[in-house]
Amino acid sequence: MIFFTSDTHFMHGKLLGNNDFAPRPFKDVNEMNQTIINSWNEIVTDDDLVYHLGDVAVLMANSGGNEAIFKILMQLNGRITFIKGNHDNRSIINYIKKQNILIKNKPKFEFHDVGILLKMNHHQLFLTHYPMMLGITNNSINLHGHIHHYSVNSETNINVGIDSPEVSYLENQKKFGAPFTMAEIDVMIAGKKEALKNQDEVD
Repeated sequence: MIFFTSDTHFMHGKLLGNNDFAPRPFKDVNEMNQTIINSWNEIVTDDDLVYHLGDVAVLMANSGGNEAIFKILMQLNGRITFIKGNHDNRSIINYIKKQNILIKNKPKFEFHDVGILLKMNHHQLFLTHYPMMLGITNNSINLHGHIHHYSVNSETNINVGIDSPEVSYLENQKKFGAPFTMAEIDVMIAGKKEALKNQDEVD
């Protein structure tokens, strides 16, 4: 199975607490990290692929951050394809590449600097860290992160970050840190389209 996520921000203590940008009410980063790991591993197996759209963690390399981040990533099930976010420095990327392992003869970690184009479920998916404005398109969707607890006012943009407010379009509550399936994204696309349509009718 294929999953999508973004903006895990492992070890980022400044996100703790109730704030408007990325409310994460955990007592410390260890609790936050473990919650994300547990939620991820409940649904992802080593047969699965997760597209992580940037901002993996925030910790300085010179404080042992590279080793600590790699240790966390090794606890996550599945293979992971990363798209570089604004907090993903070249040092951690190079470190992970050097320590990379194989899962069923495929690298556990792969990296892309800008983005990826996928075709799934009759959609053309543009996977990027930053939101893209696609304009008027047919079946094209931008899956992105970066803006945490905010939403782009366009039906072609779906925020797949773990702080995304667009989880409200799902019927069942999603555990914090759990990546999204394509089926869930289809529901989010339909829900956001309907919500924006209703908003336009009210305006």
